[in-house]
Amino acid sequence: MSVLSGSGGNIGVLTGLDGKLLVDAGITASRPGLTEALARLGPGPVRRLINTHWHFDHTDGNQWLHGEGAEITAHENTRKHLSETTRVVPWKFTFPPSPAEALPTKVFQQELELEVNGTALRLRHYEPSHTDSDISVEFRDADILHTGDTWWNGHFPFIDYDTGGSIDGTIRATEANLGRVTDKTLLIPGHGPVGGKPELREFRDMLVTVREKVAALKQQGKTLEEAVAAASTAAFDAKWGGFVIDGKTFTALVYAGV
Repeated sequence: MSVLSGSGGNIGVLTGLDGKLLVDAGITASRPGLTEALARLGPGPVRRLINTHWHFDHTDGNQWLHGEGAEITAHENTRKHLSETTRVVPWKFTFPPSPAEALPTKVFQQELELEVNGTALRLRHYEPSHTDSDISVEFRDADILHTGDTWWNGHFPFIDYDTGGSIDGTIRATEANLGRVTDKTLLIPGHGPVGGKPELREFRDMLVTVREKVAALKQQGKTLEEAVAAASTAAFDAKWGGFVIDGKTFTALVYAGV
């Protein structure tokens, strides 16, 4: 089991006699680097691809990987969003429908079990959290859990309200992740370094603290601008605000959902 970082979301790679299985596809611009990295992991072809959710930084590579022979598996809402025009307001971008070759060919609703390379996998849908299409991928024999974007290790997360996400759903997903893992479980986040239960718990505590502060301000009648000015994330900005979502942006995301 390996993790490739640097092409959108973290990509999990399971190698073996059945060929390679990838969790998430990264972005197409990274194809040369990904091809080289995958070759270093062994000669087997990519046979399977699992999308943890629909966002482009996890699915943009679907088309070329399908062209290499990968069967694509995802939640049914991932296929739905990739099949239609989808607007994400905070990104100020409208995604057109993906080509047919980029669409998942195998979808499920709640849970799916697979066996690949002698390893048992369990795919499980979260209730709406980061989006309404998020799934986890559990490598049961190895005690490894790929959480997709329900966990951003060391970074404020993006929450996609336009496709079903919410701050409360993100907290619930984090609680669900905590309830499923042990102190020995290796956790692969959607973004950030591989970690474990302590880092996941710290993420949960950050989410809860910021939500409580922003919700209190909104209940007091504070406007979005006033809530942002109150610097509810100040205690976390140095550690969590250095990636694509800073404290002000995260405050606005939380404000929209409380």
